Amino acid sequence: MLQLPWLDPHVPHFPDTASALTSPNGLLAAGGQLSPSWLLTAYSQGIFPWFSDGEPILWWSPSPRTFIHIDQLHISRSLHKSIKKTPFTITFDTAFESVMEACAEPRSNDVEAGTWISEEIIDAYSELYQLGHAHSIEVWEGDSLVGGLYGIALGRMFFGESMFSRRTNGSKIALFHLVEQLKKWHYVGLDCQVYNDHLASLGAVEIAREEFEELIKQYVSDVDCHWRTVESTNDMNSPDLSENKTSDK
Repeated sequence: MLQLPWLDPHVPHFPDTASALTSPNGLLAAGGQLSPSWLLTAYSQGIFPWFSDGEPILWWSPSPRTFIHIDQLHISRSLHKSIKKTPFTITFDTAFESVMEACAEPRSNDVEAGTWISEEIIDAYSELYQLGHAHSIEVWEGDSLVGGLYGIALGRMFFGESMFSRRTNGSKIALFHLVEQLKKWHYVGLDCQVYNDHLASLGAVEIAREEFEELIKQYVSDVDCHWRTVESTNDMNSPDLSENKTSDK
């Protein structure tokens, strides 16, 4: 039978991540809370919550970790053209809960499939947003929200949580503009948690837990940037892409 450490809800303290299970990869502990102090303590150690309705809070630290180095985002030629030609408007931190709710929508034709982004999760991360730690990037077509993503910013690290698209490349366009902004703020990378082909196509790589935690130790303590000062932009006037690596895809 699976045995996990059960966390005292009164103290945000986690076991050593080296004790995380290998199957399922990275499962570390259960219990605790989703309060800001718990979540910030978790992310500052490379730990994140991931659980379904009806389950206790489950905390994870997988190895390897999927990560995008800030100067290694891969922009294909087709995405390059899409960013240059599509008349989407990009905003930061203007519709955080709407982005989370969109990310929570079923990703398949099975409407009973559900999602791990429950009302409890939305409430917890919305509180982090109000405190200035959680952030969203929105892609708009007129007044319609058609793509976006959200995550946590600590120091010079961004911890991505989820993204969505209601139009072709909606989430990729959001990611591109996020990374462009992070470059200006001298961030070092974007945590993507676990591998999938979609992320790999954008330049995400797998690194060992130990390497990821060294990056956290080095950069999470740096001063956070002023997200609320980011201005909206339109993709018709998007940043110059000439220095980004491209392919024929």
